[in-house]
Amino acid sequence: MEREFPNPLVALSEALAEAAARGAAATVTVDARDRWPASGVGYAADLVLTADHVIEREEIRVVLPDGRERTAVRIGRDPATDLALLRVSEGSVPVLEIAEREPRVGQIVLALGRPTPEGIQASLGVITAVGGPLRTPWGGWLERYLRTDATMYPGFSGGPLIDGEGRAVGINTSGLAGIPLSIPIRLAWRVAEALAREGQVRRGYLGVRTQSVPLAPAQQAALGRPQSHGLLIVGVEEGSPAAQAGLRPGDILTAFQGHPVQDAEDLQAQLFGDVVGRPVEVEVLRGEERRTLSLIVGEHRETREEAPWPFRGGPWRGFRRRWMPPWGPSWSR
Repeated sequence: MEREFPNPLVALSEALAEAAARGAAATVTVDARDRWPASGVGYAADLVLTADHVIEREEIRVVLPDGRERTAVRIGRDPATDLALLRVSEGSVPVLEIAEREPRVGQIVLALGRPTPEGIQASLGVITAVGGPLRTPWGGWLERYLRTDATMYPGFSGGPLIDGEGRAVGINTSGLAGIPLSIPIRLAWRVAEALAREGQVRRGYLGVRTQSVPLAPAQQAALGRPQSHGLLIVGVEEGSPAAQAGLRPGDILTAFQGHPVQDAEDLQAQLFGDVVGRPVEVEVLRGEERRTLSLIVGEHRETREEAPWPFRGGPWRGFRRRWMPPWGPSWSR
């Protein structure tokens, strides 16, 4: 008697459909512009996280997965991540489930959106890159991002990027760098927490231009610990917190408040949140000598409306031009 084996394609199809349904349960429609509506996700019972660039008017309508309509107001925005937080009248918003594991290149994902009354829409792909920081066209920095080959259809901005279990690994946007990206979910949730608390995200500013470099064995010995890389300071902005603390080109930044710093992403993560205005200690190598300096972290401020279009042709209006960011050494906040 011939044995019957389950069809793996059918099993995969069923698993993806189940994942889409799970993510769809917390994906809403956000109607806040005259053209095609966008999407959003439930952050709390009365809060929806969406893409900031899709909010073009004060009158905001949110349609829940079960079809109920609610009015909403924007209570905070963060242009650097293109995220905005909405407070929804009468609450009852389903909360999005988020993935526990970090997203990986090659991971199968679904991009979800609910821009129309027809229901959830989905697009299949894989994560093609995990990167950051990324310079945005108006001079800000996105700490971390995901890229995927899943098609971001019109109205998918603000919707979730989910894994094979239906848990979110990112929030989709086409409002940064002129290409579709996803904001990693842990970063998006940290931004949402700050927006719910203060209506804005405070980011620290040092005023140094850096580049990751390998550390020689003698330099690691000077640190008293193994550490493969540090951040070479290649520029210091005049009058900045770094300049006032005595940092100078040629120093290698190796730790911030006791946390090892090996690349720009490590430093950006330390400059997020309540560190602004506080005295901190930074560890640097000057030659092969280890030094500890104290500085007061400044605050980086950026507003999309006031920022000029960075290239010839007029002011930046609505992220409609395709632009690829520079990937050289980066200015820290």
